[in-house]
Amino acid sequence: MFERSRKGERALLLQPRWVGDPAASRNVDEADEFGELARSAGATVVGSLGARIDKPNPKFFVGTGKAEELKAQRAALDADLILVNHALSPVQERNLERYAECRVVDRTGLILDIFAQRARSHEGKLQVELAQLKHMSTRLVRGWTHLERQRGGAIGLRGPGETQLELDRRLLAARMKQLEQRLEKVEIQRNTAKRARQRNSVPTAALVGYTNAGKSTLFNTITGAGVYAADQLFATLDPTLRRIDGLACGPVLLADTVGFIRDLPHDLVAAFKSTLSETREADILLHVVDAADPERDRCIEEVQRVLEEIGAQDVPQIFVYNKIDLLATADDGEDQGASDPVRTSQQKQTAPRLDRLDGGRTARAWVSAVTGAGIDLLRDALTTALQHDRVHGWLALPDHAGRLRARLIAAGFVRAERPAECGWEVRIDAPRALIEPLFGLPDGEGEWLRAQIASGIDDDTAPPAHGEDPRRKAGGELWLPH
Repeated sequence: MFERSRKGERALLLQPRWVGDPAASRNVDEADEFGELARSAGATVVGSLGARIDKPNPKFFVGTGKAEELKAQRAALDADLILVNHALSPVQERNLERYAECRVVDRTGLILDIFAQRARSHEGKLQVELAQLKHMSTRLVRGWTHLERQRGGAIGLRGPGETQLELDRRLLAARMKQLEQRLEKVEIQRNTAKRARQRNSVPTAALVGYTNAGKSTLFNTITGAGVYAADQLFATLDPTLRRIDGLACGPVLLADTVGFIRDLPHDLVAAFKSTLSETREADILLHVVDAADPERDRCIEEVQRVLEEIGAQDVPQIFVYNKIDLLATADDGEDQGASDPVRTSQQKQTAPRLDRLDGGRTARAWVSAVTGAGIDLLRDALTTALQHDRVHGWLALPDHAGRLRARLIAAGFVRAERPAECGWEVRIDAPRALIEPLFGLPDGEGEWLRAQIASGIDDDTAPPAHGEDPRRKAGGELWLPH
């Protein structure tokens, strides 16, 4: 793999602001976030230059006057590279590098740089390298103009020969194909492990949220794992799974995933598709929000946008407002005698609590991963949500439902079974999302199963004794008719 920047380099930030953008405060927050990105990559920020842009200049992205100012400030500050808080075209990046006489890295390249430094697993390194190569493949034009043609004109060779640019493109294409093949093998292994979890009927919850919202700290608090956590953007990249025991709904697998950010590179999302599948195929998402962030609503919108991009927008969510301890600290520093309704509302948010939204379908938990406040409430909310989204109970299957019984056993949904007088009595336990595909079975079996599941199943009571009418419904339990 390769990196576009090195630790300790002096970086000059170029912060574009669009003319007519009413969200001026948002521009300030995005500029601060870009500075944190630069520091997370290991660069030393020596200066920042703003630029008001009506429309991008096709040559420099900024106007020629601003390009001259950028060049002069880079020389005055002795900066080693220029970081631009926007995606640049290959032509714009190359022209700025030549004009300013130093390397230029746009927002996409900087995020790829951070991912390259933080990836630890074999899969993560492959994914980052693939994203980097895709990004570099568009930036090879005129990169080797100082070289002549490598060969051509000799006996047995016809035509002008192959240029260094063509050779590099061929090497990059071959390497990307190799990486994609390796990732396919890793994805097969991941899917095998996922099928084993499904056979064991262990539900999965995934932590998602804006980067630096405290996901890894919350993960460690809930599971007792030792995942690396730090106050920096993209502190952890590789997904980690740990089992949670002691919940009323049974064991649950909790997955810590990569954080999201504004303008996350598309190549990176595509490369991490197998990792992000943990989010897309989870039974429930714990959407972690930095409660102390004044721009938390915007962060929620960005996370929802990325979830929609990866196809996880329909997965049920529990909103976890983390860092309420920082809200309490902010309240202590204010004037205690002031009468401010906003401050009063914020003080109420400092106490751990559990809110029910949309008529109780969605939960919002206020917790602190550092102090542990509200974690028990979060576990209760997770238990309630998973119990609602799982199908568990005893079914009395008739003799002619052998195909349905075989499907349930093959999928790993049957937890117990015993023969009955006119068929079988099976105890099923599985996520509702995995049961629903069986509703399409032919000969009316799918519709029959759909009707029984819709009526509700409970496994608190033993199955009916032999000779009893299996169509009865007692104690909330449902028995399929013979």
